[in-house]
Amino acid sequence: MPIKTKITVVALSLSICLSSAVYAAPTSAPYLSPSEPVAQKTNSESEKANALFETIFMENVQASPISQTYLGIKTDYDKWDEMSDAATDAKLARTKKHLAQLNMLNVDKLDRQSKLSYQLLTQKLEQEIKDDQWRYHSYPVNQMYGGHSQIASFLINQHQISDIKDAKAYISRLNGVPKRLSQLQTALEIRAKKGIIAPKFVFPYVISDSKNIVKGAPFDEGEDSALWADFKRKVSALSISSDEQQQLLTAAKEALVDDVKPAYDKLIGYMGRLETKADTRDGAWKFPQGETYYNNALARTTTTDMSASEIHKLGLSEVARIHSEMRDIMKKVNFEGSLQEFFAFMRDDQQFYYADTDQGRQAYLQEAIALIDTMSGRLDEVFKVKPKAPMIVKQVEAFREKSAGKAFYNNPSPDGSRPGTYYANLYDMKAMPKYQMEALAYHEGTPGHHMQIAIAQELEGVPKFRKYGGYTAYIEGWGLYSEYFPKEMGMYADPYSDFGRLAMELWRACRLVVDTGIHAKKWTREQSINYYVSNTPNAESDAIKMVERHIVMPSQATAYKVGMLKLLELRAKAQTALGDKFDIRDFHTIVLQNGPVPLDVLESEIDLWIDKSS
Repeated sequence: MPIKTKITVVALSLSICLSSAVYAAPTSAPYLSPSEPVAQKTNSESEKANALFETIFMENVQASPISQTYLGIKTDYDKWDEMSDAATDAKLARTKKHLAQLNMLNVDKLDRQSKLSYQLLTQKLEQEIKDDQWRYHSYPVNQMYGGHSQIASFLINQHQISDIKDAKAYISRLNGVPKRLSQLQTALEIRAKKGIIAPKFVFPYVISDSKNIVKGAPFDEGEDSALWADFKRKVSALSISSDEQQQLLTAAKEALVDDVKPAYDKLIGYMGRLETKADTRDGAWKFPQGETYYNNALARTTTTDMSASEIHKLGLSEVARIHSEMRDIMKKVNFEGSLQEFFAFMRDDQQFYYADTDQGRQAYLQEAIALIDTMSGRLDEVFKVKPKAPMIVKQVEAFREKSAGKAFYNNPSPDGSRPGTYYANLYDMKAMPKYQMEALAYHEGTPGHHMQIAIAQELEGVPKFRKYGGYTAYIEGWGLYSEYFPKEMGMYADPYSDFGRLAMELWRACRLVVDTGIHAKKWTREQSINYYVSNTPNAESDAIKMVERHIVMPSQATAYKVGMLKLLELRAKAQTALGDKFDIRDFHTIVLQNGPVPLDVLESEIDLWIDKSS
């Protein structure tokens, strides 16, 4: 069915792209060839506008040491972001100032690409101001993300140490952990007074992850803790004297023992007390003005006008369609029995899993790398533009693997010092079947998130807010679409692997049903888990993780299928209109050439491309 799109802005986590906000634009965005410059040198108003775009972006970056690190900037390399209400108020004031500055531009004198940037940024700022009313409608710590786990994952994965100064900055960040966790606790206390407390199931995850961070040396006996091992490894790679190295190690050890450990112990104690106030109500409907909040979240996430009921019905329809295609595969492999029995076979038969050992995990990673390498060797068949940034495959770190998602992608650093990273969570090997490996690698790696995000970062002449921003429906829609079109290239030759592709798509169709079920129809956690178990071949542990993700991230998981369906709809439209002139490489260029955009803008771009190419 056609997807009805509209202008909107949506939040995206820092683990996907730099910005914590994403941007919207009107439907009149003009067609732009890949080689067309953003601003003509003769157009002074466009030069003025683009200079302002950069100023606005950098003012926000300068207020965020974490964002600076993601961008490879070391100005405040020794600091953390402020998490207080005062910092949020300052951000809101800065947003209002920036909007006023944008409104002073003469839009009629802007060239086409600069006008698009103006419209994108204006809409983003207007949405940020409007959505400040929901500033407390979130769980600052949960099993997916939060200030408790970000400290370790950020230092390990983002804070590079190339000299003594960088090492001292790392130690300063360790010294800053007590203040950061104290601000985190204050944020939780404010929400608790407003009745916004995470459901009970969240607390064991958060407490466990926090304890894991301060487990091991130098906190107690045993193997090195994650942070201590990371710091030692990075410092050992420096070309410095043994005395200098020892001084750094001593200072880091003191910071870990005297600052990090007591701060986490305090947070763990508070989380234990807060847990006694938590209940089992899971949906956003329990928030103040919960229904309005969730409807707004759906609009932001999907960039459509679809209601919760419409999204729910779309999900049910897609589940039925995919079940039918799975029955066709059952016939190909000569399976005798019902679809549910086939699910059980795919879920339980040991031939579909690597061993739950270090060797099995290494085998999984090697196969994932091989799949991505094979696809990378055939990209010229379907793309005219490719990213320069390399990508690696990495296992999720032990300290967070129990609560982390199944797989995810971290963007490369702009300066090339850090590659794009496809993370595979191998904590539960039964949740990572071989037949889903291909689709998962295409989605998170190449041609999925790595292609889209790295290309966006590398666009020339495009303002930084567009390079590092994003729309969930666009980004995750591309990821899911990237699982699909390799089949047209002859991938998924093994019927079981093609079943895995369908299983991944089915999973996203179920998300439409369950997310709206939880947050609009008051489904319970148990009811939602049962829907996944009954309608997919995935392990029950997958279902539990997914339902718990729905609960703490209302609306986010609806973006995948909505975005994919729109991309397929637009591609079919172009194929019909252009006939023999249609080239999938050009289609992919149009989709990727402007960076992330809302679905209505993407449709406008495709329409203009069709008109130009007819």
